[in-house]
Amino acid sequence: MTTTPETSHGFFKARRLSRYFVGEITGIDLSRPLDEARVQALNAALAEHEVLVFPDQHLSSEDLLRVGAYFGELTVHPFAENSEKVPELIVFDYKEGNPPVLTDRWHTDETYRECPPLGTMLYSKIVPEVGGDTCFHSMTTAFDSLSDRLQRFITGLEAVHDFTSFKYLFPQTEEGRRQLRRSEEEYPPVTHPVVRVHPVTGRKTLFVNPHYTRFIKGMEERESSQLLDQLFRVTGVLEHQYRHRWAPNTLVFWDNRSVQHAAVHDYYPQRRLMERVTIKGCRPVGPVEAASAEELRKFKVAQYDHNDTRRAARQFERA
Repeated sequence: MTTTPETSHGFFKARRLSRYFVGEITGIDLSRPLDEARVQALNAALAEHEVLVFPDQHLSSEDLLRVGAYFGELTVHPFAENSEKVPELIVFDYKEGNPPVLTDRWHTDETYRECPPLGTMLYSKIVPEVGGDTCFHSMTTAFDSLSDRLQRFITGLEAVHDFTSFKYLFPQTEEGRRQLRRSEEEYPPVTHPVVRVHPVTGRKTLFVNPHYTRFIKGMEERESSQLLDQLFRVTGVLEHQYRHRWAPNTLVFWDNRSVQHAAVHDYYPQRRLMERVTIKGCRPVGPVEAASAEELRKFKVAQYDHNDTRRAARQFERA
């Protein structure tokens, strides 16, 4: 049993639920206001365990918003089923006629943002009798388990992330295309380090995911695809996974800086009602300077130069 938060602060107990990460937190009532000392203790527990599970918590939507706000500014997910009255609150009410979508792929939340979330809180209100689990994978452990040679190779690489996975949500109508153009302007592709440093623990974590990561910046497409495919498949290591079986009135708080997750869609058309809040994070930082273009790619001919006046003009440039 791991009880570091209890030993250090005496506010709650933390029990390991898997070998490498995940702590079950008991002895604290989140429906009551938390003082600063308890919030800091929970922050420390999150950094240590990466996923915190709070069973038997009876929370209203207002409670969930309040608890999330202890840990930072709450953000609005631009592509989720947000509450009309409080857009920071996401309501996942999946049932017959409203099937779950997109969440069954391994991912880190919203890495198409310049500053992806610090963490996410998901609270269960109605759970199916069978199915509907959420799987988690420690990306800190995933990085640690890579060979030393591969760790050195990927450290310093950068990857481009975008929200392409959500584009099918926009209908092929004039209004849908207008909404998509507006979203593309608001959320252009962003670059993050393939290996980031956790701002609290200082540990290195693998920061690419198949939902949002598109390619390695500056690398030839064939090499980029092969490398990303290899890195995406680290979530298949069973020993580094935790599969959470939901019960009603459970809050799960995960560190978006160090874990990936995927929801299992095996319960439909049974009903699964969950509420979620997301906490704003900081821009990911790598442990070393980014690799130079010369290190990443060899060109058969000179690189395309937008500013070279000797090159031929293309039709779109004449318009």
